[in-house]
Amino acid sequence: MGRDTTTTPSLSMENRKGEVAWSEEEESLEEEEEKEDSAQVAPAALQDKHSSSSSSSFSSSAGGQAGRIPPQVEAVVVVEESWLLSPETKPMEDRDWRNQTDVMEFILLGFGDLPELKILLFLMFLVIYIATVTGNILIIALVVADQHLHTPMYFFLGNLSCLETFYTSAILPQMLANLLTADKTMSASGCLVQMYFFGSLVCTECYLLAAMSYDRYLAICKPLHYSTLMNTRFCLQLAAGSWLNGCLASTIFVSFLSQLTFCGPNEIDHFYCDVIPFMELSCSDTHWFVLFHFILSCVFTLPPFLLTLTSYVCIIASILSIPSSAGRQKAFSTCSSHLIVVTIYYGTLMIVYVLPNHNTLSLLNKVLSLFYTVMTPLVNPLIYSLRNREVKEALRKAVSKYVAFTKMG
Repeated sequence: MGRDTTTTPSLSMENRKGEVAWSEEEESLEEEEEKEDSAQVAPAALQDKHSSSSSSSFSSSAGGQAGRIPPQVEAVVVVEESWLLSPETKPMEDRDWRNQTDVMEFILLGFGDLPELKILLFLMFLVIYIATVTGNILIIALVVADQHLHTPMYFFLGNLSCLETFYTSAILPQMLANLLTADKTMSASGCLVQMYFFGSLVCTECYLLAAMSYDRYLAICKPLHYSTLMNTRFCLQLAAGSWLNGCLASTIFVSFLSQLTFCGPNEIDHFYCDVIPFMELSCSDTHWFVLFHFILSCVFTLPPFLLTLTSYVCIIASILSIPSSAGRQKAFSTCSSHLIVVTIYYGTLMIVYVLPNHNTLSLLNKVLSLFYTVMTPLVNPLIYSLRNREVKEALRKAVSKYVAFTKMG
């Protein structure tokens, strides 16, 4: 019994010590787990604490300082307000947008405000237009109908008459409408279309006149080789090359012009949509457009003019060697009239489009433009065709056939 009383307390003491050690070990494990969890939650809690503390400090400072904003926040607000009120971000109502809208139509000033001369100018240009179109269409009909006129010279003359019929019709009808009515506006697309046809026909005529002068040079200076050199294939190549070059150059340039934007004045100081006044109204950068236009003007005026001038100089030199004074005088009169008309045509074109555009010349450009838009298409049928004996004979036959046909009817 005594033995039992001594062993039981010792066992109970050992059990208590084991339980205490086990509980301490569990507590240490729980503390480690809590530390790991707190380590993971600490950044988020710290961030929340920081944001809550900053917001509380901001609210407390705002409440304590009667709504005053800290300097850092005030600077940000000022920058944002200045950005909102800048000219680039102002509302459309607060800005003058009239100069930033695209111009959709242009006003052709024409010959100025001359009410007392409008009727007179209208009648004069109407008669010129009717005479020009009638004369050129008559030449086309005679060249096509009469077999005797199926030669290289009249083939080129028929092309020239066809060209100048369209050429005149691209300018004069619009000018007549502006003279007759008070509405002088023309749409932007209408201006581009007019510039395309005008530019392509002018460029074509420049090289077609050079081809005609070369044909006359071969006929007068090299008569024995004329039929061999100026054959049908070569005639077609010269005419087709003139038309294709003119249309291609005008297509490229007008396609570039269509990319321009217009946001300012829309008054063109001319009686048609000319290229130079048109580009001056653009608010885009036209530096390369002006340079390209200058290069095209030089290419389509200087080489054909020099070729035409050289051909007529050789023709005149050959004419002076003719022994007969009557024949020499007649040939010289014909060639000199051709040379005068060609020089006026090329000369006025080069003055308007090749020389620098100064304010002093801009006043003359409108007058000089009348030479190659109105005068040259009017006199070319008279100078080149209606004075020729073959054309007069073909016209007489056509009139006699028409009279006989009407009598039969």
